[in-house]
Amino acid sequence: MEVTLAALRGRWTTLVVRELLAVDVYAYSELAVALPELSDKVLAERLAQLTAAGVVRRTRTPGWPPTVTYRLTPHGRELGPVLQALWDWGAAAALDVPEEEADTP
Repeated sequence: MEVTLAALRGRWTTLVVRELLAVDVYAYSELAVALPELSDKVLAERLAQLTAAGVVRRTRTPGWPPTVTYRLTPHGRELGPVLQALWDWGAAAALDVPEEEADTP
């Protein structure tokens, strides 16, 4: 459990994983376009965090300009059903909350 929370900690992390699940390989610039609500700083932090956790593989290809791509590791791909279950649970829970309770902190 602790490893899972460490890998997915932080706002936006699950959205980065979602994008990487949808496409095999992303260049940094493509991820930035796919997730316009993230600043460059946050996107770079989340990718570094996921890389350190062994969820994402970063590949730098030399040349001019150098190309950096990101893809999920096999371990990272295993998060697909986990995240789907969380999103399904959240969608079902949102439907079950009576309107008067939804506004209560």
